[in-house]
Formats: sequence, structure tokens, C-alpha cells
Amino acid sequence: MTDENAPLSIAVLLGSVRCERMGLRAAKLVLRALEARGHTAQLVDPLALQLPLLDRMYKEYAAGTAPENLQQLASLYRRVDGFLIVSAEYNHGIPPALKNLLDHFLEEYFWRPSGIVCYSAGMFGGVRAAVALRTTLAELGMPGIPSECPIPRIGTALDEDGHAQNEHVTRTLDRFLDEFAWYARALQRQRREGTPY
Repeated sequence: MTDENAPLSIAVLLGSVRCERMGLRAAKLVLRALEARGHTAQLVDPLALQLPLLDRMYKEYAAGTAPENLQQLASLYRRVDGFLIVSAEYNHGIPPALKNLLDHFLEEYFWRPSGIVCYSAGMFGGVRAAVALRTTLAELGMPGIPSECPIPRIGTALDEDGHAQNEHVTRTLDRFLDEFAWYARALQRQRREGTPY
């Protein structure tokens, strides 16, 4: 199997902990699409993790003393080839649970691409949150791919199991994942050859 066809390992970070959150629909859509392409995908759900509000980053704990959920995330993040971020839009910005989830780590993200799947109940699909999110992802060392995958009117665009209810979502996601895989493989090759530090 050539590098171009080799499966990738992707962490899918869900950004909402609200009751009746729609983001879980988008995360299911993304996970299913990645697995259909032969990739390994793992959901990172802040509701399941119950991370505290950031006090100390993972790297600030002495070796072996970080809470178990942080240890598991660090191990996962070091293994993956990229990060797909599933984000709602709260008041034109990043959901607080997502920002908290992201800020617990730093070096574990380095040299791996990020892609943004954003959504909203309205017609803009969460793109205003994506604009703010790009700055954070770049600062964390996971450069964002140029495209985004916005899902407007998510309540009708996806069913409860994350199945697309219109062709627009499917076409947008397919193009987005093609681009993301290209970047993930390019950076994977470069990591094998060594990084600047």
C-alpha cells in the first residue's frame, strides 16, 4: 500500500457539552465518513472526559502524575496524523468546552493538520466560530487546512445518527476530507524526516 492510500489515524474533537447538543450528529457524520475511507477515527468528547477548567496544562504535571484522562489524551494525540474539530458557534465565537479541551495540550498537537467542521442552527453554518478557531489552532501548532466544512441548519441537515439529509452536506464533506487527507499525509511524511525542533 502506497503512502497515498495508507490509512490515517484521526482524532475528532467535539466542542459541545450542552444537553441536546447537535454537534454529536456532526461528529457521527465525520467518524462514519473517515471509517468508510479506511481511516482510524476516535471521538474526543469533553462531556465524557469531564475535564476541569484549565488549571495546569498536561505538560505542567510531573511525569506520570497527570490525571488519567489527560494521560490517555496525550497518548492518543501523539499517535494521530491530524485533528478534525467539530465546533458550534456560540455568540460568534468558540464554545467554552472546546477551548478548554484544546488548551490542556500543546506539543502533542505539533506538526499535525487541523480541519474545522462547524455548524449552527442558522444559515451560516458556524463559520464565524471557525474564523476565531483558526487563530487558536495555529497557535497550538496544528495548522488549519484552507477549507472548512460548514453545516448550516444542522437540525434538518443531519438526522440524530448523523446521516446527511441533503447532497450539499455530502459533497462538501467529501471535498473537505480529500483536502484534509492530503495535508495529513504530507505532514506525516515530513514528521518521519524530522521536525525543526
